[in-house]
Amino acid sequence: MARTRFTGSFTQQPPIPEEGIAAALAVMRSGRLHRYNVAAGEESETMALEREYASWQGSRYCIAVASGGQAMQIALRAAGVLPRDAVLTNGFTLAPVPGAIAAVGGRPILVEITQDLVIDLDDLAVKARQTGARHLLLSHMRGHQCDMDRLVRLAADLNLAVIEDCAHTMGATWNGRRSGAFGVAGCFSTQTYKHLNSGEGGLLTSDDAEFIARATILSGSYMLYERHGAGADKETFVDIRLDNPNMSARMDNLRAALLRPQLRHIENSIAAWNERHDYLALRLAVCPSIRMPTRPHAERYVGSSIQFLVPGIAPSDARGFIERLAAVGVELRWFGAAQPVGFTSDHRSWRYAGAQSLPRTDAILSDLFDMRLPLTFSLEDCALLAEHILDSVSVLASKCGA
Repeated sequence: MARTRFTGSFTQQPPIPEEGIAAALAVMRSGRLHRYNVAAGEESETMALEREYASWQGSRYCIAVASGGQAMQIALRAAGVLPRDAVLTNGFTLAPVPGAIAAVGGRPILVEITQDLVIDLDDLAVKARQTGARHLLLSHMRGHQCDMDRLVRLAADLNLAVIEDCAHTMGATWNGRRSGAFGVAGCFSTQTYKHLNSGEGGLLTSDDAEFIARATILSGSYMLYERHGAGADKETFVDIRLDNPNMSARMDNLRAALLRPQLRHIENSIAAWNERHDYLALRLAVCPSIRMPTRPHAERYVGSSIQFLVPGIAPSDARGFIERLAAVGVELRWFGAAQPVGFTSDHRSWRYAGAQSLPRTDAILSDLFDMRLPLTFSLEDCALLAEHILDSVSVLASKCGA
């Protein structure tokens, strides 16, 4: 049966809310774009964003920075990572995660993942003991959370400081507790394809006053650390302000103005993402050739993308699968490709991290496909996407059966 070609854009996000546009125009008219450039008695847009995000996240402290990658780099430095220190992270993640470790001079130690696309806690324990690592940059890649209760216990046993990469889990929870609240810090991205959109941007949260004071100085506060909406008391900065370098990674008022209205509507956005994700996941799950990752009951996820596996697919068949779908307008990513494509890469592309053996992760990624689900897609769009994917899987099954 011939299907209608899919014509939606996988990179088109909803427009910025009108109240965000109005706030951004007000910032531009004022000329005070720098976060510390405020009139007497005025709270800057960036200060207000930090206060509001900390309140929503349930964290004592928050600083707004230039990108999610900068949030991770600053968090690693503030947590005490030194040059040549081993830092553990998932074998399945995106390049900015090992990139952040390398940027502070650390050595990324990649940990195997499970069939459900989360960090393998048994392999984590083995590699922590083998390397003596004292830091874990935990990536909730594509919004999949491991057993966070077990992770916290394991980190305590191994004396691991946990920093969470929450680029894909802003608003997600585990047993009611927000992602980003399980370790020393949570790192969030406001890049266009994340859950809040300012083009580029990041947020760093913590409940540790000394950690956030170090991070604030590192972010580039000069001696203006009191001009933060959710910062540590000035007494915390007495020595810290002199011992930490300025890395100039501040968010500006223009981006903060765009983000604040989006934050007020984020719960509606999460519900809309999950409606699309769950509709598509149910359609794909009935296909015997497809395996969907298991979502634990403890997890409340944010389904801004969807992942599925075609177990045992050969590389040539995977490439054909991608090409057939591209011909009908469906942009699917495959994590088993030998070369990085667009935003998709794996550990073999991160030569700066050193060659590492991840046979279980490699086997899983060779079967793994991934697709964005922007809120500009309707449920009718999701129905058509499901039909095209199932059609292409059917062709693949027929070919393999022959």
